[in-house]
Amino acid sequence: MEIADVLKTATLYAGNIIQSHFNGSFDIAHKEGINNLVTEIDLLCEQKIIATIKQFFPQHSIISEESGKHIQHSEYQWIIDPIDGTVNFAHGIPLCCVSIGVLHNNELLCGAVYNPMMNEFFYAHKGQGATLNGNKISVSSKTDFDKACLVTGFPYKWPDDSKEHPIKVFERFIQQGLPVRRLGSAAIDLCWVACGRFDGFWEYNLSPWDVAAGYLIVEEAGGKVSAFNGSAYSVYDKETLATNGHIHQAMLDKINNSR
Repeated sequence: MEIADVLKTATLYAGNIIQSHFNGSFDIAHKEGINNLVTEIDLLCEQKIIATIKQFFPQHSIISEESGKHIQHSEYQWIIDPIDGTVNFAHGIPLCCVSIGVLHNNELLCGAVYNPMMNEFFYAHKGQGATLNGNKISVSSKTDFDKACLVTGFPYKWPDDSKEHPIKVFERFIQQGLPVRRLGSAAIDLCWVACGRFDGFWEYNLSPWDVAAGYLIVEEAGGKVSAFNGSAYSVYDKETLATNGHIHQAMLDKINNSR
């Protein structure tokens, strides 16, 4: 099987596990912080994804949210979030997904995000565009920042090295009268920017597994992703801004309180 086929298969396998256990009973544990949850379904999904990858590409490296790093000497690296939006999943909120990105020589090659409760499968391959359930998608064409619809998220622990408290930045957006949503899944946020539902997204303190697939999906849909200073983005950055491109500078100005 090709990498893209294994990626799609592993994502769908995990999505089916999520769907079959949604609103069911399962064990819940706490990671760092009382509301930073992990369920036995996260672990079950992760085991299935990793087993699928290793069946076809045992030499590839893997970084996964729950089990950490499985490093090999390989040009390829899989970055896995078995359930992005675990708090939503644990509370029966149908906004959660599987998110898997594949890097080749440290550059994103392909990525998939699947929310089985809404039957939405987002996919992107470098240089080939982005799709939702097989249909090509693109970011919004909105240029008027005053009419933008935005989405954000808040970390469970405030980043000590941030220039400004995240709530202060959030205040500037809502004081301008802009609609800002908070879905609880960064991967879904990014995909919904990619398909034009949102015009922009920003968040502090995300991890590579939160953003790897969604980052590529946004870029392949014609959007722009950067750090908060406007510099080129890396999945290892702790500041993420993704937009349709047209309102990118306006959002950078608002985040940085530029006049």
